[in-house]
Amino acid sequence: MVEEKYYATGKRKTTVARVWLKPGAGTIEVNKRAFNDYFPRETLRMTIQRPFELTNTMGQFDVYVNVNGGGMSGQAGAIKHGISKALLTYNEKYREVLKKAGFITRDPRVKERKKYGQRGARARFQYSKR
Repeated sequence: MVEEKYYATGKRKTTVARVWLKPGAGTIEVNKRAFNDYFPRETLRMTIQRPFELTNTMGQFDVYVNVNGGGMSGQAGAIKHGISKALLTYNEKYREVLKKAGFITRDPRVKERKKYGQRGARARFQYSKR
């Protein structure tokens, strides 16, 4: 018997999340740790579960995530992106709902690089007249 699994890669800033969806009880495991332990902030957990709420599939899939790079917010965004793409491989009918919410599109915003001869990306060194 072949087990049904749906795989997708989600990205956000410098984070890459590999997401597997498997029909099950709705458990979420991130880097072999419990979902609530890995993401202590409620807002991040809500962000990740949003694709399931929109598609009315809450509790239908066990989610296994391997995520690395970036910070907590970037990782949550990458997982959300990965879950959305994996749901599309499960059922293409979810495309309209997820596209409208903007979950399929990768968020292109990344940190601007620091320029040479400057203090930061846009910040200049303070001018001194004397």
